[in-house]
Amino acid sequence: MSEGQRTSSERTSAVEGHPVVLFDGVCNLCNGSVQFILRHDPEGRFRFAALQSEAARRLLAHKGIDPSRLDSLVLLDAEGRCSVQSAAALRIARQLRGWPRLAAPLILVPRPIRDGVYRFVARHRYRWFGRRESCWLPTPELRQRFLD
Repeated sequence: MSEGQRTSSERTSAVEGHPVVLFDGVCNLCNGSVQFILRHDPEGRFRFAALQSEAARRLLAHKGIDPSRLDSLVLLDAEGRCSVQSAAALRIARQLRGWPRLAAPLILVPRPIRDGVYRFVARHRYRWFGRRESCWLPTPELRQRFLD
């Protein structure tokens, strides 16, 4: 079956075999995180979409997730599993090159503690790191890694 013949469900569930990071496109911390991932992912494994985008809405709807209930980081892995909050951040770190992988063992910290810290930072991220009026636009070289 050619790409044009694949169903929308097939395209959104696989995202062509790449993990997808959904992020708050107006958050400076989130945009900085995307740029950090791009620098530490030289193989270009990850794809990206702002939570405010149509691509993110389609991917989350396919998973039965209401995008209005999310406000920061989401990882849809290549197998279609969804991770949020600290689990998403740590699963991303585990797949990066270099020193960011050192954060991966933090997955052993009980989730309520990890997510509590994550939510605390997320709650204050606009105040501490600022907010953009519009989503960050990737360079032409990086554009192919963004879904919307």
